[in-house]
Amino acid sequence: MAHSIITSPQAPAPIGPYSQATMANGTLYVSGQIALDQASGNLINDSIENETHQVMKNLSAILQQAGMGFENVLKCSIFVKDLNNFGRINETYGSYFTSNPPARETVEVSRLPKDVNVEISCIAAK
Repeated sequence: MAHSIITSPQAPAPIGPYSQATMANGTLYVSGQIALDQASGNLINDSIENETHQVMKNLSAILQQAGMGFENVLKCSIFVKDLNNFGRINETYGSYFTSNPPARETVEVSRLPKDVNVEISCIAAK
């Protein structure tokens, strides 16, 4: 199966051997994004809301590079370090899906890259 690599200069570069996203047969698979600000290289983690917003901005940049937006997202996976933050993450995340939200799961994990509090990946299609 042929696929293409999607890379947005507006999102942080991968910190390991993976691509920001791959596209196959009109379906986009976006790697998990954390709250790295591409311009400064700094983590945005002064609040869980700001951290989640930065994650969503990074996802948006990759979706846009593929000619898509949040309306194209079919499924998200949310990984959190502390489910006690779920309500605040959920409120921020939900502001990006004003109608017809995608399927998703939210999973508490013991540790995430760069010790962030939240990581989100998604699958989208045109």
